[in-house]
Amino acid sequence: MFDMSFIDVFFIALAVSMDAFSVAICKGLSTSKINYKHALITGLFFGLFQALMPFIGYVLGTQFKDYITVLIPFVALILLSIIGIKMIKESFNECEQIDNRFDLKTMLMLSVATSIDALAVGITFACLQVQIVRAINLIGITTFTFSFIGVLIGNVLGAKFKNKAELFGGIVLILIGLKIFIENVGIFN
Repeated sequence: MFDMSFIDVFFIALAVSMDAFSVAICKGLSTSKINYKHALITGLFFGLFQALMPFIGYVLGTQFKDYITVLIPFVALILLSIIGIKMIKESFNECEQIDNRFDLKTMLMLSVATSIDALAVGITFACLQVQIVRAINLIGITTFTFSFIGVLIGNVLGAKFKNKAELFGGIVLILIGLKIFIENVGIFN
């Protein structure tokens, strides 16, 4: 019915990890020298929360998906487009000033802030045929990798990659929402 391929899930993982990647770049900018421990901490926090939030969204979404089956393509299009538009809009903002602390409180706040969008993706997953364990693992690993690398890139190269990453992520989410909509509504059939 509303089947989502591995490639679709991979591109969603890539797209939602771009927000964490952007913040990781800013965290790297905030440090005076490269520290692999900070990159590892950032990757673990962001990766864990980016995997946890879609799972929570999935669990919540399964509670009401039977009531909105007819609306699933519209829900996917709307949710993914809203997230995508938000990311595109944020891509035009400068790198916000993020402090150089990597303590538990700071990392928890940043992890939740960067993964809220993934909650909505999880709701979308509940409405589609997605292998949730594979999806959240892929999202977590992708986010960990990009966040780890983001801290290092931010420390060395600065903010020029942050905006491009968010722009790319936003466009990909909108395109996947459109793909789901077109495939399941039958507009072009």
